[in-house]
Amino acid sequence: MTMLPDLPQNRVLLDVLREQGVPQDKHGFPYEGWELHTHPDLVERLGGLAADWPAVAAYGMPVLAAKGVAAVVARSMGMLLVRLPEAPPGSLKRQAAWPPLTDPGQGWYSVCAWQSEIPSAESKRQLSSLVLHALSYAASPSQDDTVDWRGRPVQAPDARPGKAAKGRRPSRGGSGKGGRRGGGRGRR
Repeated sequence: MTMLPDLPQNRVLLDVLREQGVPQDKHGFPYEGWELHTHPDLVERLGGLAADWPAVAAYGMPVLAAKGVAAVVARSMGMLLVRLPEAPPGSLKRQAAWPPLTDPGQGWYSVCAWQSEIPSAESKRQLSSLVLHALSYAASPSQDDTVDWRGRPVQAPDARPGKAAKGRRPSRGGSGKGGRRGGGRGRR
């Protein structure tokens, strides 16, 4: 797990988390060198809401980020902070404000991670949709085209026309019998 990058879009969040962060000691739950400030059940819930999305560490809290920009923070026992261009749907139960992040104009909203008033499957569907919307929104203002919206490196196309990129395998539709590669053993 990597640390959340110190980008301008993350500065206020990192300042708040840094103030509350406690370096790991013998008595707390360790989390990337810091004491975990999120209940383990909520860490698991966050992972279930954004399947296959890696969390990054930020002073003892798991954060989902797109292109390095924080989008969702799991805090305490049941709070999800989501970065959105507008307030979440009214059908979702809100959590207490967490100033200065949830102050008007900051773009962060606090919602309950469990939504006990909504049936479980529907709750998970709505929250997953909200989390993916937050990740998409966080990726959109980024000017960094060297990584995709999940923060994975993007490889630039080869600039030499007519030449295969170094290290690339020939296409399967190349010359030979019926477009198949000849000889040798291997997967087909």
